[in-house]
Amino acid sequence: MSAVDHDDELKNPFAGDRKDAELGAESTDAGAEDAASEGDRASADPETPDENDAAPEADGESSDEDGTAEEQDDTAEEDPYAEDPDDDEDDEDEEYCEDYYEEYYGDDTDGDLYDPSAWETNATGMPEMAPPLLVVCFVICIFVSSIASYYFGYQKSARDAQLAQNEAMEDTLDDVPEEHDEIPVETEQPEPTLPPADMMPDMQELYDQNPDIIGWLKVDDMNIDYPVMQTMDDEEYYLNRDFDRHNSQNGCLIMDTDSNVGTGTAANDYKDGTAPSTNLIIHGHNMKNGDMFGNLDRYRDQKYYETHKIIRFSTLYEDREYEIISVFLSQVFLQSQTDVFKYYKFFEADTEAEFDDFYDNIMDMALYNTGVTAKYGDEFITLSVCAYHVENGRLVVVGKRIR
Repeated sequence: MSAVDHDDELKNPFAGDRKDAELGAESTDAGAEDAASEGDRASADPETPDENDAAPEADGESSDEDGTAEEQDDTAEEDPYAEDPDDDEDDEDEEYCEDYYEEYYGDDTDGDLYDPSAWETNATGMPEMAPPLLVVCFVICIFVSSIASYYFGYQKSARDAQLAQNEAMEDTLDDVPEEHDEIPVETEQPEPTLPPADMMPDMQELYDQNPDIIGWLKVDDMNIDYPVMQTMDDEEYYLNRDFDRHNSQNGCLIMDTDSNVGTGTAANDYKDGTAPSTNLIIHGHNMKNGDMFGNLDRYRDQKYYETHKIIRFSTLYEDREYEIISVFLSQVFLQSQTDVFKYYKFFEADTEAEFDDFYDNIMDMALYNTGVTAKYGDEFITLSVCAYHVENGRLVVVGKRIR
């Protein structure tokens, strides 16, 4: 029996406490040894009366029965198969779930929540996750409520402001007299365009001969009566060529390429063409025989000026007259010289300050006072010729347009 018990203990993975099993086995072995010793003593006594044989036999049977009963009792107490160990684990799980539930949810064990499988889920999930989830949901609800309150509050404020503005506008409109209800809107009328001006007949004839002609210059009693040429690609092309493009020492009078003679007529306010620039500069040689601008230095004498005040210049489209306003000596300066007055750089007065700068300088440098004045908006013509008072010297005669 001891051998059987030990084999069963080894094979049974669900056996109870190992120490208890070993103590039970030792007890069983001791009972078996006592029974064997008593049997040996009975067989060793041959003088025992026959009549007593029954009694000892009965006692022996009784002893065997007692031993068997003791062995059964021991087996019943020590047999690992008497109780299922899983039942003990389930009991422990139930006790754990009950204690856990009472800790988190109180003593109420009625209903389906007392189901051990349900308690296991609740014990591992709900106590750990429910509080954080509730806090997060609570925070989200507060945030959404705040955003909604701000948005709807802003919308209400905007509506209130718009209503107040509309009411103010209505009050303003109510205060406007009826005669001002319809305010006429002034619109700029486009300036009427005119067909391009026609060239004057005599200038048309010259233009047909040479389209480089830009006008004609004349000064009475001065031997100045020449065509004026302008070539935008090469300003000095006619410096040593005549009107017919032949080589000539005298060359031609040349209109500076930065000067805009204009087209059309002043009578039509140049709506039939383009307005001229503020200043027109004409260059010419100082010939010893008096040709070209050879006699222009006569204007150094104020008496001569008194009898020759007018300069006539005709464009292809109109005749113009200029009254001499200033005669002065100057020179061509270096580009690096910036603190000097360079009359030959002035063509257009975009501002009154630019006009005044030119006008003040030519009046301050004048050889004499002509008594002629000018204001912003006036036009000038400038005749420039070589002079020999300084290196690269120039004699300059400036006239103000009067017609």
